Amino acid sequence: MNGELLSSFQYIEKEKNISREVLINALRSALLSACKKTFPNPDDFDIVIEAETLKIKVLEKGQEVHRADFGRIAAQTAKQVIMQKLREAEREAIFNDFSKSAGEIINGMVHAVDRKAIVVDLGKAEAILPIREQVPRERYFQGNTIRAYVLEVKASSRGPEVILSRVHPNFLSKLFELEIPEIREGIVEIKAVAREAGARSKIAVCSHDEKVDCVGSCVGMRGQRVKNIVNELGGEKIDIVRWSADPETFIRNALSPAELSKIKISADDKRAEVIVNDDQYLLAAGKRDQNVRLASRLTGWAIEVFAASQKIPLTSLEGVGEELAEALKNAGFRTIQNLSAAKAEDLAAVPGVGPQTAEKIILAAQKAALSGGTEAKKNDGEKH
Repeated sequence: MNGELLSSFQYIEKEKNISREVLINALRSALLSACKKTFPNPDDFDIVIEAETLKIKVLEKGQEVHRADFGRIAAQTAKQVIMQKLREAEREAIFNDFSKSAGEIINGMVHAVDRKAIVVDLGKAEAILPIREQVPRERYFQGNTIRAYVLEVKASSRGPEVILSRVHPNFLSKLFELEIPEIREGIVEIKAVAREAGARSKIAVCSHDEKVDCVGSCVGMRGQRVKNIVNELGGEKIDIVRWSADPETFIRNALSPAELSKIKISADDKRAEVIVNDDQYLLAAGKRDQNVRLASRLTGWAIEVFAASQKIPLTSLEGVGEELAEALKNAGFRTIQNLSAAKAEDLAAVPGVGPQTAEKIILAAQKAALSGGTEAKKNDGEKH
């Protein structure tokens, strides 16, 4: 048995990088455990294994003994220990391999799909794409190939647990890095990413070479580079934004293509109040405020967008004084836009506003909204 055991230990030492000391300790512990299950008075027994020859000695009360039934026990136990250590070594090797993949993009094949997760076959191991890390409108089926970002690799008794993501902002960063040579070479740098997976993303880039246009590099000839990324993401819209160290410039770029009339910066709490003409408001804010929300995350500034008419005081409208303006605000009509869209009967229900006054206020608000506030400001100036 010694020769076979020695050959097995030498193989594991060389191929699996497990020291002989670890193997001997594991075998000794396993043999002692076997003695406790097999022999009466197990506390009288001890096991000694010679490091060079792997000769196993059984000691009973300190004296070497030869038990006929021990040879079979030792052979079975040695085999179990060797198999266990091989499995542990393989799990550790696989874990180390996949640990290096954390933060990178990996390819796999969909093995199984259920309501909570997609199981992905990576060859040596399986990975999990949890429902929270899936793009809501994407669908995968068994046998499909899939590309995802390695979010986390955890060790477990069953081997490495690989958690994937297709919604993480870094997935977008890595796709740009794979697609665009200038980013891989460090000429163009990704400064920030904001993403609402499956819908829209913004990525801020800058160039470390004045001869290289960072946005043009990312877009590519006829838009092919960014188109490849959009296709991988199932049509997700991507805004490539030119980064700037100047907050106001960066905010303007992040809200592009909307034209901004004015930006009021509050550096203490990193807030920005943006004024746009009424016809630019929807473009700047975006559908359900998505554009300004992504711009806020991209820049790190809390951005609020206002249409010009929203910042016009109600008192600038003909026939509206301070007292009536307060009554209108209390009733929920806080902006020119609120008033321009109001129904006359609703406005007439406000204390101090009759049917005729309501019609006049609505008409004045609509004119002010259309003119971007110039008509209201003119009236406000005439009052003073």
